[in-house]
Amino acid sequence: MNDNQFLNGEEDDNQIDMTPMLDVVFIMLIFFIVTSTFVKEAGVDVTRPNAETAVQTESNSIQVGINANNQIYMDDREVDTRAVRANVERALAESPGAGVVIVADQDSNTNTLIRVMDQARLAGAESVSVASESR
Repeated sequence: MNDNQFLNGEEDDNQIDMTPMLDVVFIMLIFFIVTSTFVKEAGVDVTRPNAETAVQTESNSIQVGINANNQIYMDDREVDTRAVRANVERALAESPGAGVVIVADQDSNTNTLIRVMDQARLAGAESVSVASESR
């Protein structure tokens, strides 16, 4: 190489083109965002009862929360017992085959728990379970 090439505006094309690498990175980012699953919490803080036979369930479940005052929560909002069925039906339409997990406080009434379980089954949920803490 002589110095006249650089003075005349001629340069070597030794630079790396970063465009294809950025395209791949953005495509991977979009792929991971689209395929990721987000855990929806029931929206209420409860103290779960302990159980020696507790089993871990899959993460794509529909969660219904019952607090100590027997208030029912779904997706961070309070719902009436009669509205549980419609909300579970809507959630099952979004993710078919998902199970319903009822996160009930240990001080909540059994009556409220049974009513929520009935509404979930009437909505078409194949699997309805109650969350507990493992020992």
